[in-house]
Amino acid sequence: MKPTVLIELDRPRNIRLDTNALVKLEEVLGRPISALDDNIGMTEMRAILYAGLIHEDKSLTLDSVGDLMDGKWEYVSQKTEEAINIAMGNKTSGEVADPN
Repeated sequence: MKPTVLIELDRPRNIRLDTNALVKLEEVLGRPISALDDNIGMTEMRAILYAGLIHEDKSLTLDSVGDLMDGKWEYVSQKTEEAINIAMGNKTSGEVADPN
């Protein structure tokens, strides 16, 4: 099972940063994920969340994900950081199993 991070937005959703999501993230940002640093801005955070959520909702767009983030930036930042750490093998706490 692929690890996910549960996030409460408009409804409970699961961030999954597997290989396909990381490739999508690089496509959206136009640079490798290795170029991301600790000072991630709103563009990067929205792209990370988008890439991590489209596995369960293909209808999402960058704009719709931005709408989901409104007013929850600190919370979303914590959850996307957790998902990145899990994807990179740096952390396992807080992960839940994806039923797919």
